[in-house]
Amino acid sequence: MMSGHDLSRNEVIQLLMRVGIASLVTFFSLKYLMNALDPTKQSKKKAKSRAEHQLRRLKKLEGVSVDSNSFSEYELVIASHLVVPEDITVTWKDIAGLDTVIRELRESVVLPIHYRSMFHKSQLYQAPKGVLLHGPPGCGKTLIAKATAKEAGMRFINLDVAMLTDKWYGESQKLASAVFTLAEKLQPCIIFIDEIESFLRSRNVNDHEATAMMKTQFMALWDGLSTESDSIVIVMGATNRPQDLDKAILRRMPAQFHIGLPSEEQRGRILRLILSTESITKDVDFNRLAKLTTGFSGSDLRELCRHASVYRIRELMDDFDNAGGVAKTAEPPAISMEDLLNSFAKMRYSYS
Repeated sequence: MMSGHDLSRNEVIQLLMRVGIASLVTFFSLKYLMNALDPTKQSKKKAKSRAEHQLRRLKKLEGVSVDSNSFSEYELVIASHLVVPEDITVTWKDIAGLDTVIRELRESVVLPIHYRSMFHKSQLYQAPKGVLLHGPPGCGKTLIAKATAKEAGMRFINLDVAMLTDKWYGESQKLASAVFTLAEKLQPCIIFIDEIESFLRSRNVNDHEATAMMKTQFMALWDGLSTESDSIVIVMGATNRPQDLDKAILRRMPAQFHIGLPSEEQRGRILRLILSTESITKDVDFNRLAKLTTGFSGSDLRELCRHASVYRIRELMDDFDNAGGVAKTAEPPAISMEDLLNSFAKMRYSYS
């Protein structure tokens, strides 16, 4: 009886060991297969490499003590979109015609961060946790966001909403959480979301369960920034459809700035700024160009000048061909009023 009992117990132990080993082999085999078949494997690997590179540059340029090993794999995915202030080439001087908006941003966002120690007792003069830039496309919303980060000396996470979506259940929520945990580790930091309405539009019953959960978690984490007074993290969004944003999101973005189409006077200043680094002829009439370009955005005006720059190259190429492949001068020809008018006529025709 005793030997039979001992033999039965040994068989049970052996069976459990076999089941355990088989389970481990199956688990690791499935994990290997899922990793091998994951279409985003290479992109995640590149994202991790870029994140580590950016964190090393942040440590080198600003002396910040950061160790990539202290970040989770989700935070590294988000960190691949990190921009250090030294890499931002846009400044307030590169933005013309928006002096009022720039002054308000300086007063409400930049100065509370620069002089934080001076106003540390104030409960009113604090940088907002949410900033919304809204207006027609091509009017400089993204430029303003980058210039704000540059001016305030804040790290800039240019959040690509597409990277928050993942086919595995629960992964999107982890990535959304990583956005805020990373920003807190790297603060002062701006989380910039371009076309924010595509991500945080008004909720409805037709929303997918995973999308609804991600939005809810994103807002909950955002609220966490408001309760932590020492946190210097700002969520900045840009949109040309503010009416599509969820009302709960608008409440979380108390600082809202309208970036409209430039006026005639502003268009003249923008054109002067764009052409300030180019060689132009004396006949260029900025006032006339400003009157002609009614309804043009800042990006439209830049495109107009770019087309004009191409027209002047045609003259250079004709001279080059006529001279047997020898350039007559080392200097490029100046942009003329005729070039600008031809460019305007082409753009007006393509827009009509």
